Amino acid sequence: MTVATSARIAATPDWLGVLRRYFLFSLIGHLLWEVAHIPLYTIWTEGSAGEIIFAIVLCTGGDLMIAFSTLLVALFLFGRSEWPRQRSMPVLLAAVAMGVGYTIFSEWLNIVVREAWAYRDIMPVIPVIDAGLTPFLQWLVVPTAAYLGATSPRAWWR
Repeated sequence: MTVATSARIAATPDWLGVLRRYFLFSLIGHLLWEVAHIPLYTIWTEGSAGEIIFAIVLCTGGDLMIAFSTLLVALFLFGRSEWPRQRSMPVLLAAVAMGVGYTIFSEWLNIVVREAWAYRDIMPVIPVIDAGLTPFLQWLVVPTAAYLGATSPRAWWR
């Protein structure tokens, strides 16, 4: 490999590697978060072990779809061909904002309108928007941590 080839490869953004790492970090983060906060929902006291496990798997799968959808829309709107080396923060901020927005809407839709799930009385609720605090925080913390981990210049896991 020539010096010019090495320089060109080093200058090429590793967007596919970043997306793969984002998927992996999102999977781990959302799975752990779902396991940690499911006791705040009524399924914890009313559901069977199988129903609880199914809910965790289903919610984690949905979280991954939301995480990737919001990231791809953010990339479409704010990214550049040099991403993730350029325009990294606007993409992150847009993805997190869309994830939080969707979560607030989804919590309202599934708790108030559809009554598909319910909070236990121990779930902290954000006044005014009546959304659970832990789902709200999940969409601030997990995508941010996954994104920063995936785009980190210290990519020792490559």
